Amino acid sequence: MDSGNTEYHVQREIIDEQRLKERSQRMDPSQINLPISHRLKKSLSCSTPRLKRSIVGFLPVLSWLPRYSIWDYGMPDLISGISVGIMHLPQGMAYALLASLPPVFGLYTSLYPPLIYFIFGTSRHISIGTFTILSIMIGSVTERLAPDSDFLIYNSTNVTEEVDIISRDFYRVQVAAAATVLGGLIQVVLGLVQFGFVGTYLSEPLVRGYTTAASAHAVVAQLKYVFGVSPKRFSGPLSIVYTLADLCMLLPETHLPTLLASVVSIVGLITAKELNTALRKKLLVPIPVELCTIVVATVISFYTRLNETYKISVVGDIPSGLQLPSIPIANVFSEVVLDAFAMAIVGYAISISLGKTFALKHGYKVDSNQELVALGLSNTVGGFFQCFSVCSSMSRSLIQESTGGKTQIAGVVSGVIVLVTILKLGSLFQELPKAVLAAIVLVNLKGMFKQYYDIVTLWRSSKIDMLIWLVTYVSTVLFNLDMGLGASMGFALLTVIFRTQRPSYSLLGHLPGTELYLDMETHEEVREVPGITIFRSSATMYFANAELYLEALKKKSGLDIGKMLIYKRRQEAKQRRRERRAERRARREAKRQKRAFREASQRSRKAVFSLEEEVGQMKETNGDIHREVELGWRERENSTVFVIPEAARTSDGHHTWMYLKGTDPDTATLGSVSDLHDGDTTTLDSSSEDTLSRDLERVSLGSLGKWTWDIHSIILDFSTANFIDTVAIKILMNIFHDFSEIGVDIYLAGCQALVVEQLERGGFFSDVITEGRVFATVHDAVLYCLKHRGTEILHSYENALDTSGTRL
Repeated sequence: MDSGNTEYHVQREIIDEQRLKERSQRMDPSQINLPISHRLKKSLSCSTPRLKRSIVGFLPVLSWLPRYSIWDYGMPDLISGISVGIMHLPQGMAYALLASLPPVFGLYTSLYPPLIYFIFGTSRHISIGTFTILSIMIGSVTERLAPDSDFLIYNSTNVTEEVDIISRDFYRVQVAAAATVLGGLIQVVLGLVQFGFVGTYLSEPLVRGYTTAASAHAVVAQLKYVFGVSPKRFSGPLSIVYTLADLCMLLPETHLPTLLASVVSIVGLITAKELNTALRKKLLVPIPVELCTIVVATVISFYTRLNETYKISVVGDIPSGLQLPSIPIANVFSEVVLDAFAMAIVGYAISISLGKTFALKHGYKVDSNQELVALGLSNTVGGFFQCFSVCSSMSRSLIQESTGGKTQIAGVVSGVIVLVTILKLGSLFQELPKAVLAAIVLVNLKGMFKQYYDIVTLWRSSKIDMLIWLVTYVSTVLFNLDMGLGASMGFALLTVIFRTQRPSYSLLGHLPGTELYLDMETHEEVREVPGITIFRSSATMYFANAELYLEALKKKSGLDIGKMLIYKRRQEAKQRRRERRAERRARREAKRQKRAFREASQRSRKAVFSLEEEVGQMKETNGDIHREVELGWRERENSTVFVIPEAARTSDGHHTWMYLKGTDPDTATLGSVSDLHDGDTTTLDSSSEDTLSRDLERVSLGSLGKWTWDIHSIILDFSTANFIDTVAIKILMNIFHDFSEIGVDIYLAGCQALVVEQLERGGFFSDVITEGRVFATVHDAVLYCLKHRGTEILHSYENALDTSGTRL
């Protein structure tokens, strides 16, 4: 290849950032940099199609209800709604006990929210109503703000008689309603500001660990109904530990009839559910096991008078009719705001995960932001009717989907079933033992108990996800549901930061015959590009890992730029000190020669002088010079270069300088300035008797001989970066500057448009670092380096590719 006329043939044009901008399609100039007033006017402008889309988007029921086919969907929705409504009755009353509220408020919660979701929801299959986790969270709030100790009734002797249950339950209902309304408002606001993605911060291991821990709280909360004891109520961190300790102390006082009713109910429920599962394919509609259990238990309790005869606690009075809406007490809001936020996030995460699962299965779309609004309105409106927090229930949603439900008409039908029960049948369940409701709760938690097996599964698949599960579980069990959720989310985010701080770094090589560049450690067929190092990080470069990025680049490239620059600057400083010492010595010698020249001139004016005096004077002068050189040599370090004049003055008026080089004066060699090499000394020249000019040549690391390398270019693959901050930009600028000092060029490749824009705003580009250093792909950067860094390396690389039968 002729070095004088180098021609490099490639199959396509090399695309850098400058050419990419030139070739990109630009917007209409009239649409660029529009005034804010124009943009605001455009965003607020209203047209008939836009108004229609907005209304239908906010009221999704309008998009499908006018086209509802009774013949196709009516019967499946009716059967599904009846099945779900039957499940609402026992679960509503049982979960009201979890919330430490009277059972009838669980029925209210199963009535109003499904009707609101019917109008605003986008999922066709989820069943909105009471749910275990949210009931437990409500129960922790009500028991914390309305403990039994605040409602004790004392007699005249100041001895405790009993708890004022009516006053306590009334205040607890107000607290639950306030937390529900506040949580609903939070959900509505988040939905309106398009914050539906907040649920994505709750990963599946976190949610499963959290629900498993919540199930542990639910079990502990129901043990008092199972054993028929009355433990003390604790709140705050470690409350579950204190409650278990108190329950263990009360075990000798276990009420045996209550325990027997609980055991019989649990065994009967488990047996019936297993039979239901085994005969699922043969049954048109699943058997309502919970409803059958509470009917049978109520009948037995009524005719055997379990409450009066055996002192088994029963549900008690269930008022018929509906409650009038009321405004919750506002002074509780400040005390429940954190709990309300936690319930809003958890409820939304559970609902959207179920909704997306069914939507994917049946081929429709669920709007995450509209779901947040729908759930928030269901809670807000329900709170005014003394309901507590709701979300979708997995068990009821599965029943609604498996029994053929097509739309939320099934939710309306289930609401009608609950409404009839409240108005006409509620009083029939007054003799229902609470132990039976506790048994229903415990049996329904069986699915969550199976989630303990997640530890084994996650241990095999991902240790970090297992750690998230364990931390979530332990923190939620020990610090209660609100603080546990915050701690688990914080830890999950820390694992993300940790993983981005410790990404994997790799060097890439070229896959022959393609434009692909792959990790050389994991792909044996790739080839290293001579003279070029291609470096890639698996994570975005930002403030938390920018220094680690630089350290990894040093390690992978084999160039410890920090030590190399320190060594270079030290050698440059030594060289400058040598030059200054040589310059001072040359000036002293020049002064001595001037003095000798003046003395010789004075002697020449004398008419007569003796030859002996002249010879003696010359010997004395030469002796001084010899003594100065010997003294200077002893004061110098090893390998010091000394510069001495070869003669007093040449014919053209310049001094010609000679140098001595070596560690021993006896073996030192004499040479001229033209023999000096880089690193020996600087050329010294004096054009007059009073001035001395010098040209300090910079010392290169290659000439110093400490390091040698064959890298002339480093390409940083930024294809994995989706943003870059100011700290990373500064580190990147330092990389460009420092490596350029040792003759290594740095290039960027694969930057996204947003990253390039952030680089521009961060002042990254300049006269030294131009946009020509940024390439569309790694292959473009490689072609540029091979084209502009010498024909010898290019020729060797082409020969290597030709040998393998491929060519760039």
